[in-house]
Amino acid sequence: MGGTDQTEREQVLLAAMTGAGANPNWLTSDMVDALMGGHGMLNIAVVNIADVLVGELKRGMDTKLRFANAASQPVDEVLTKAIKAAVAAGAAPANAALLAAVMMYLTGTKAQVGIPAGNRKLGASARMLAGVDRCGVAAIPTSKKNNKVSGFAAVMAIHQAMMEGRLSPVSGYNLAVSGGPLIGHGRLGEDIIFPAMAVNGARIGTQAMMDCMAGAGFKPQALNAAVFGAAAILEIIHPDADVAEEYGPHGKVTTAFLAGKTAAETAGLPEKLHVRITGQEYSTGQVIGDLGLILKDIGGPTVIGIMAVDEIMGVFQEGIAGSSAGPVNPPLGHVCTDAVIAMKCLLEEGATPESVADALCKRRYDFAFDPETSMVAMNIVAKKAAQLRSGPVTNAMILASEPVRAKALYRRAAKAYDDLSAGKDLATVVRELDEERKTKVETRVGSFLSRMTGKNVTIRLTHIGPGARRTSQLAKEWFAFDAHLDAEITVDGVTTVLERYSDQIIPDVALGKRPDIAWAVPMVAPLASEILLASNVIMNVTVPAAVAAAMGKLSPEEAGAIAQRAGFVSSGIPGSNVNAATAARLAIKVMNAP
Repeated sequence: MGGTDQTEREQVLLAAMTGAGANPNWLTSDMVDALMGGHGMLNIAVVNIADVLVGELKRGMDTKLRFANAASQPVDEVLTKAIKAAVAAGAAPANAALLAAVMMYLTGTKAQVGIPAGNRKLGASARMLAGVDRCGVAAIPTSKKNNKVSGFAAVMAIHQAMMEGRLSPVSGYNLAVSGGPLIGHGRLGEDIIFPAMAVNGARIGTQAMMDCMAGAGFKPQALNAAVFGAAAILEIIHPDADVAEEYGPHGKVTTAFLAGKTAAETAGLPEKLHVRITGQEYSTGQVIGDLGLILKDIGGPTVIGIMAVDEIMGVFQEGIAGSSAGPVNPPLGHVCTDAVIAMKCLLEEGATPESVADALCKRRYDFAFDPETSMVAMNIVAKKAAQLRSGPVTNAMILASEPVRAKALYRRAAKAYDDLSAGKDLATVVRELDEERKTKVETRVGSFLSRMTGKNVTIRLTHIGPGARRTSQLAKEWFAFDAHLDAEITVDGVTTVLERYSDQIIPDVALGKRPDIAWAVPMVAPLASEILLASNVIMNVTVPAAVAAAMGKLSPEEAGAIAQRAGFVSSGIPGSNVNAATAARLAIKVMNAP
């Protein structure tokens, strides 16, 4: 290529990369500015809380919850800062209190200390500092799995058991004394009544939550069920009483632990939990009991507050929660688990932003079905969070993802320029990039399933399109709203074809009509989910459109419209044309700059 051509190529690549990358909004169809106001999800609030906590701990602030004769403690100052950071990111005060308390708990702050005067609970402290009222477990919703239930299920079941005499081994009608220290700190209460009620109540409450979730048409979510089950009984019994030494050393085991342990076992959670990357080990029973303590004392968080807690709990490698912790790339509103992992890593001895960035990047490339998309998603969210508050966590996330983002933009710009120069049209370029994205995900999902099953699994989507069953214009144009998906899965050489996977196969299997292919539905789900959520990152649309406009082949509006229509994977929802056109206009300005 001659010098003049090379100069033009470099100018176009610079212009397109600058245009597409100048604003994080232009690389996604998700409404990320709305997230900064708390609309839709609270991931920005979680990232900003993580920045506050790491910053405060690194400068030596005391975050211990102490049994002290003082109206306030240093931990209150840190907790207040974390709550304010969440509110600044759009969280309602009750949600801010919950998220700040849970995040502080993960840094090592105890959930409860001391009795009676001077007693402090992390959830109660957060609620009071946020200036919100307690509402009770019955009014708190679970996270949304399309549908949702509330803690009322656990509360109702436990109260029903109490009325029927199935909760306590001793009836209050038969007590010789009315209460006080002879029961609260005596054998009858600590060794007999309290532990029995903790175990029975946690089991009944957790099972009720799971039954209600199933009855609401969604798969029971074990973490929510266990935490709500524990919280519901802990707002009834003495929540921090010591129990008989048969359960453990005196002073080490409380009713909260017993409730958490039973709730975790009832929900089928593993006995131990381990933090991703660092490997730090937690007792699941302790975690569930402590989260139950926090939840019972907190104000009235909304569904997005509980959803954000789910994302926070994605920090554990056992996969008990957190869509952004898994191999499927979720909508950008859910991307915050990496911030919690970064927080935990940064608090390890000897950690630096660079070492944590390397660990975050390695985790995604080892685990995600589409690592490049995952890293660009992390970059977008970190930069949006940094618009409100920058700190060690956002810096680590940007350090991890910025090199990947830069290379991703360059590779697409170079392909688009070379292909357009060779005579290909813009639609072809975009389709090829999306086909590459689809093939990469199919390959990595197949490898994941092969490792999981010990069999040779290959999987692909043979058709991706809209309008499976709806007649509206929206459903006819955007496949994410009414997906017609055909899939093909081959296991050890035997191929199964699943036509109309989303609109026919899944309902038929759920209704018991197709037991012969029921095994295949969950195997296709990761691939289908990744594709259905692919509008989270739209580089394949934005960058080629910016190149075409910078080369003078199309106007920004024409380039955006063509690229959007051609993005059969990346354009699952509306909006990519607007962002592509905006990026293209900036690319032209870069070309014309003096």
